[in-house]
Amino acid sequence: MRRSQTRCPWSNSDPLYTIYHDQEWGVPVHADQKLFEMLTLEGAQAGLSWITILKKRENYRAAFSGFAPDLIARYDVLKCQDLLTNSGIVRNRLKIESTIKNAQAFLKVQDEFGSFNRYIWQFVEGVPTQNRWNTMVQVPANTTESDAMSKDLKGRGFGFVGTTICYAFMQSIGMVNDHLVSCFRHRAVHRAD
Repeated sequence: MRRSQTRCPWSNSDPLYTIYHDQEWGVPVHADQKLFEMLTLEGAQAGLSWITILKKRENYRAAFSGFAPDLIARYDVLKCQDLLTNSGIVRNRLKIESTIKNAQAFLKVQDEFGSFNRYIWQFVEGVPTQNRWNTMVQVPANTTESDAMSKDLKGRGFGFVGTTICYAFMQSIGMVNDHLVSCFRHRAVHRAD
């Protein structure tokens, strides 16, 4: 009989959480389009649970042109209205409009820095922060780095990028390794950087 692996406690409540935890969460991401996807989804999660967004992720990919910022940046009022009728995504006008504005701001960042990846990873000096938490209570909701990221993104015209959203984004794209030390993914993610 095979022993079950120890995971971060939050990942055991739903099979989608477990897959996300085991395959994605905390793994460093450097592809601009994937970074835009995760920033969008973290913003969409505001006020909701992450499982709600995970269950709608494929719908988001279809509704938002595979998260291609150059396409989303050109969405017009009609497209926005169409998205508001799409039951497969969170139908919140502010979040939908923010995604379009974020795509426009994202393209400006790419022009300025050469890539969004180069810009966003500067907040951890290009190297993932390797935390060593023993319990979920120790994991912060925000840090000085997420505060700085939030302030800078807002200054560049991004929306739904408060410091807590930014920290969740940092966790999701592997800028920080917040797997508990008892979790089997902690060491694997540490090696992935």
